[in-house]
Amino acid sequence: MSIRTNILLRVYLAFGLIVLFSVAVIVQMYRLQFVQGEKWKAMASKMSTRYENVEASRGNILSVDGSLLATSVPEYELHMDMFAGGIEDDKSFYGKVDSLAMKLAELYPDKSETQYSRMLRDARKDSSRYQLIRRRVTFTELKKIRKFPIFRMGKYKGGLIVIQQNKRILPFQSLAARTIGYVNENVKNPVGLEGAYASYINGENGKRLMQRIAGGVYVPVNDDEDEVTAKDGADIISTINVNFQDVAQKALKKQLDSIQADFGTVVLMEVATGEIRAIANFTRTKEGDYKEKFNYAIGAEAEPGSTFKLASYMAMLDDKKIDTSTRVDIQHGRYEIMNPRNGKVALKIKDAEDAGGVISARRAFEESSNVGAVKLVTASYRNDPKAFTDKLYSYHLNEKNQLQIPGEGQPLIKTPNSKSWNKLQSLAQIAYGYESKLSPLQMLTFYNSVANNGKMIAPIFVREIRSMGNTIERFQARVINPKVCSDEALAKVKGLLEGVVLEGTGKLVIKNKLYSVAGKTGTAQIANGALGYGAKDSHQASFCGYFPADHPKYSMIVVISNPQVGSHLAAWVAGPVFRKIADRVYASDIEIKHNAPVHFVGNTTMPKVKQGNLAALKQVFGKLGVKPLYASTAAAGLDTSAGLPFEESKYKTGTVPTVTGMGLSDALYVLGNAGYKVSVKGSGVVVAQSVTGGSVIPKKSRITIALQ
Repeated sequence: MSIRTNILLRVYLAFGLIVLFSVAVIVQMYRLQFVQGEKWKAMASKMSTRYENVEASRGNILSVDGSLLATSVPEYELHMDMFAGGIEDDKSFYGKVDSLAMKLAELYPDKSETQYSRMLRDARKDSSRYQLIRRRVTFTELKKIRKFPIFRMGKYKGGLIVIQQNKRILPFQSLAARTIGYVNENVKNPVGLEGAYASYINGENGKRLMQRIAGGVYVPVNDDEDEVTAKDGADIISTINVNFQDVAQKALKKQLDSIQADFGTVVLMEVATGEIRAIANFTRTKEGDYKEKFNYAIGAEAEPGSTFKLASYMAMLDDKKIDTSTRVDIQHGRYEIMNPRNGKVALKIKDAEDAGGVISARRAFEESSNVGAVKLVTASYRNDPKAFTDKLYSYHLNEKNQLQIPGEGQPLIKTPNSKSWNKLQSLAQIAYGYESKLSPLQMLTFYNSVANNGKMIAPIFVREIRSMGNTIERFQARVINPKVCSDEALAKVKGLLEGVVLEGTGKLVIKNKLYSVAGKTGTAQIANGALGYGAKDSHQASFCGYFPADHPKYSMIVVISNPQVGSHLAAWVAGPVFRKIADRVYASDIEIKHNAPVHFVGNTTMPKVKQGNLAALKQVFGKLGVKPLYASTAAAGLDTSAGLPFEESKYKTGTVPTVTGMGLSDALYVLGNAGYKVSVKGSGVVVAQSVTGGSVIPKKSRITIALQ
């Protein structure tokens, strides 16, 4: 082959390869442009822009009177575009940056003016388009910042980028904090109202278009304007009364501090509606202080002790096994159940105090005799223990209340079919509150049914849900049992509960003269696992009841665990807390019928009064407890046992009124209305007037009155 031919072959081959490569490039460009064009366009858009969620403002949680218990407040994160339109050239930026740094240092003194200036200058050198200026900025601070140098030029020229965030706050801080709850991404189980009603409170998030800039940072495309506006959450109207809640927390904490208990809980419920007005839970920390860490009221199921005797006595009275007058030998508070097989003691029962020998069932209940409860229950149900547990089941004591907030404990009422049932011990143990478990709120629900004339209702924490001021859902208490027992048995257990406070274990602490209370003390030993009750001398003290006993408005339970200082008896541990809260609630609730004693005037010296405004006089005498009888011109009145007589001062039109005995303001008012001018001498009560009452003189004449 000649050299020419060889060269031509190489040229043709190279040219052919170039043509083939060119065709391949064109084909690939065609595929990218027309076949895969949409795919790559979407990918490019996805890599440079994206939508981010904008958190909706969560709804408020309010108390029953409209006070804010939890709310969301706006909080802002501030960034700055260092090359915004108004500061794009160096002269504009460097001429104002120090002024901006000075203002930032004045508002946030954690950095000096020099440090702020250096930060802004360095960001400028780094060509930052999204420099962080400040986190957690309040709305008030933001208003000031918008007026700072550079930023006052506007959001496009000044480069200020505002990212709004929502911060959840509790205006009353620790008030009902555990019941209000919280939402935390790290906590799976919902807590309190925040968790239970999150679907209502959270609202619907919006969307904001973000664009990727140098350094992989995303900035809002439309600054603080969202493409999809967030929808705010609904408001939750709770049943909590902030005043009662404050009283409950303070009373409980003060008692816990004084007796150094492990924990304590209080629940105040309205009898007719089942609405929880106050709920407090305190746990002792390692430092010796008390914090709300766990909702014991709903989640701490434990052996209730003697407060459970209400269920035992109700069952026996309802089944007509006993009457309140039934006699029982409590053996001075010591009783043993023997094992017939080996002759050994199977169970020892003892009372806190020696209440005597043979007494009535009523007295045994009032004195909280464990021996009395055990002997009465075992005598009534020894041959058929299932009848007793069936009765307890009919009271729904084995069921949860299906509360509106999560975390309710599972109650336990044993039956003869239970694996752990002991034929010698279980019936007797259950009779006085052992081998059973109930949460404080479950026990309160049962007591509330007695106060509510036998109607058992489930407690509620939320009254309604509102959106944009309109009610979208309203809640009422679920009826668990329309009638827990017969009217006859109900009347008798009411009498038993009142007797505890009048003549029994609550007499010295809870009884008072202003209003009546019905309830039951309960002191239970706390078992220490497999070691049993004797291994550790610790107790749980409780008092559960309602007030006023004659017309119940509120029911309440107080439970305090393992007091370290003073007595462990419930009356002295839980009783003072109940009394203090009940006193404050009774005094402040105007809907409660207050039966204040009326003081009639006898042969005593009457208070010194002035004639004149009868309405004001009656109000003063009413506050003093003096009862007015009828009307009379004598302001000093007649001293009678029926009451103090009064009469409005009267005078004939056109004559001078008698103002003797009046105060200055009333005398001026009466004489002025009659058309006379008045001169005054002295101070005190009118003792003389220059023109006698009843005289006829021209109007606008001057009358002088002397006061002393």
